Amino acid sequence: MSGVFIVFEGIDGAGKTTQLAYLHEALLSMRNHRVLVTREPGGTRIGEAVRRVLLDTGNSEMTGETEALLYAAARSQFTAEVVRPALARGEIVLSDRFLDSSLAYQGFGRGLELHRLRQVNFLATGGLRPDLTVLLDLPVAAAVARMDPDRRDRLEREGVDFFERVRRGYLELASADPGHYLIVNAEREAGVCASAIWARVRALLQDRPTFGGCPGLDGGS
Repeated sequence: MSGVFIVFEGIDGAGKTTQLAYLHEALLSMRNHRVLVTREPGGTRIGEAVRRVLLDTGNSEMTGETEALLYAAARSQFTAEVVRPALARGEIVLSDRFLDSSLAYQGFGRGLELHRLRQVNFLATGGLRPDLTVLLDLPVAAAVARMDPDRRDRLEREGVDFFERVRRGYLELASADPGHYLIVNAEREAGVCASAIWARVRALLQDRPTFGGCPGLDGGS
C-alpha cells in the first residue's frame, strides 16, 4: 500500500478531534496528495449504525463482550470499505480511533483478555496497523472536566476508575511499541501539541518516497 495511515488515540476528552483537525490543516499544504479524515466506530453507513448502538445511553445492560464484538464488526467494515481503498489510492488517512481503542477500553477498562481481543481484531482488520499512532495523554480529572456533562454518551458516563485503567492501558501499549507511537502531553496548549505532532508526521512522510518531495514538508507548521 502506498498511502499513510495515522491514528489518534486517547481517553475521552483528551483532545483527539482537535489535534486531528490541526494536522489535517497542516497537511493541506501538501499539494497533489489527498487526505482522508474519518472516525471509528463509524466512517461507513454500517459503522455509524453500530456506533449509535454502542454509545446509546439506553443500552446500559451491554456486556463487555458484546461491546468488543460490536466494535470489531464496525472496524471490519471500516477497514475494508474506507481505509484499505484509500491507502491503495496513495492517500493519507487520519482516523479518530482504531484498534488500540478496543485494547485500552475493552481490554484494560473492561478487563477482557487482550490476546482474545487481538485475535478478533486481526480477523476484523486483516492485520492492518497504523504507520503512526498519536496518543493524546491527559490526566483523567482534566479529561472529565473537559466533557460536557449534559452530552456524555454511554462510555463517557463511566467512572473515574474505569478511565484510569484505560489511560494506564494506553500508556502500556505505547511503551511496548515506541516506534509506532507518539505520546503527546495533552495538558500543554493545543498549538504546542500540534507542533509536536506535525514534526513527527513530517519526518514520517519525508522517509516515504511517495511523499518525500512534496511541497510543505521542508518547512514548519
